[in-house]
Amino acid sequence: MASSKKSTQARKKSSSSDSRSSTPSKTKKDASRKNGVAAKSKSGQGVSRLTSLISSEPSFFRTVERYFDRAADHADFPTGILNQIRACNSVYMIRFPVRIKNDVKVFTGWRVQHSHHRLPTKGGIRFADHVTQDEVMALAAQMTYKCAIVNVPFGGAKGGVQVDAKKYDLDVVERVTRRYTMEMIKRNCIGPGIDVPAPDYGTGQREMAWIADTYQAVSPGQMDALACVTGKPVSQGGIRGRHSATGRGLFFAVREALATEKNAKLFGMEPGLEGKRVIIQGLGNVGYWAAKNLQDGGTEIIGIAEYEGGIYDKNGLDVEEVFQHRNETGSILNFKQAKNVKQRNKLLEYDCDILVPAALENQINSGNASRIKAKMIAEGANGPVSANAEEVLLKRGIHMLPDIYANAGGVTASYFEWLKNIAHVRFGRIGKRHEEGTNKRIVNMIEQVTGHSLSPSDRALFIHGADEDDYVDSGLEETMITAYYEIVDAYRSNSKVKDLRTAAFLVSIDKIGTSYMELGIFP
Repeated sequence: MASSKKSTQARKKSSSSDSRSSTPSKTKKDASRKNGVAAKSKSGQGVSRLTSLISSEPSFFRTVERYFDRAADHADFPTGILNQIRACNSVYMIRFPVRIKNDVKVFTGWRVQHSHHRLPTKGGIRFADHVTQDEVMALAAQMTYKCAIVNVPFGGAKGGVQVDAKKYDLDVVERVTRRYTMEMIKRNCIGPGIDVPAPDYGTGQREMAWIADTYQAVSPGQMDALACVTGKPVSQGGIRGRHSATGRGLFFAVREALATEKNAKLFGMEPGLEGKRVIIQGLGNVGYWAAKNLQDGGTEIIGIAEYEGGIYDKNGLDVEEVFQHRNETGSILNFKQAKNVKQRNKLLEYDCDILVPAALENQINSGNASRIKAKMIAEGANGPVSANAEEVLLKRGIHMLPDIYANAGGVTASYFEWLKNIAHVRFGRIGKRHEEGTNKRIVNMIEQVTGHSLSPSDRALFIHGADEDDYVDSGLEETMITAYYEIVDAYRSNSKVKDLRTAAFLVSIDKIGTSYMELGIFP
């Protein structure tokens, strides 16, 4: 594997030179922190060990590159191909004005296209005052690998705008969304065959509808215009099942990881979901649907953490009731007999079988990794476990279902929505009634032969023809199961691959590298 050693050296050199432009240079204080020992400030005050540990974490984008490099050492591709897969192809930084009352405010945004090995590129848009270029680049890179893992034929992309939408009136949020869309249109980085955004943190169906409308307004006569963005309302070309797809996909991932004795052994558990104790961080779209599906699948949700704190009940929490309680009171705290946990991240350290961090990145880091007691970590968020924390966890025998696989249900359903918009027909519209007619004839024949009539409810169940949500759920389940065994096969077939994240990256590198090798490099 001489090429692998050369590629590793080349990537390390590339990483060193890249860091000058995208990461702030370290201060003397930062440089003096070694092995978790706090540096002394000018006043003689010691910086806390926890602060030192967290600040020593690599940036999000560097973390993704670190995972890539670890997997690339096991890949059999030329150095140049590996460097091309690793590189962020296009980074658009956008500053645009928006009129707010009698003033004008300038907002900063980004659209990053990580890989063009498949078109269109695909990735969500974040609205958050803390979003950074490094974060958007990392998320775009993850989208490339995520799409490859679940066999979705897109390259990776991501967008972000530095705005806290909660601080502004609805009309201002709409103007920000539409102007950001226009800036993407001017740069030719949005379109059904170019780059297709989707919802992410701080955005949803409403913003996606505004994006679609803006694109259509300046693209008259383009038949496939609605396919320029996914995550839209169903009434505007969206697809049933998209809203719950990320959490539902995570459920399929966890279920498959524990489906057999051989699978479950990796996590030190008995097979099956029944009775497994689960703690969820984040009761947003991903966390809620993951928790609800896991509970319906037989697990006990014993803890839920949110922004305001956490709640814990060893006897189990009803997810739907907690969700309703939060809607009514504005908080998950003080729920029935559950114990309040004021420091929300402390709940991550409680004893459980499955931990689902479904909030933001770096929630499990060098500061708390040694105290995590879960047997499995299913990453619902992007990058919830830092690179340094992962090393600690793996040494302790705690394995992760990596984010680039576990939360890929969202982009899978987005792919189905894109296909629907390109085809201009709802899944199930053409075949549903024909399927029901066939099923009805079979049921009638069974009743005639057996002399026994089914109850109306059983008859309706047997006759039911698949509709859009049935097809989406079936396609999502098939996708997550197939991807899981591709990852597990890579893990089991290479003794040097020590964890599922490296295996997942290796699977994606193999698919992307094969694409470049077969298509060639132009010109």
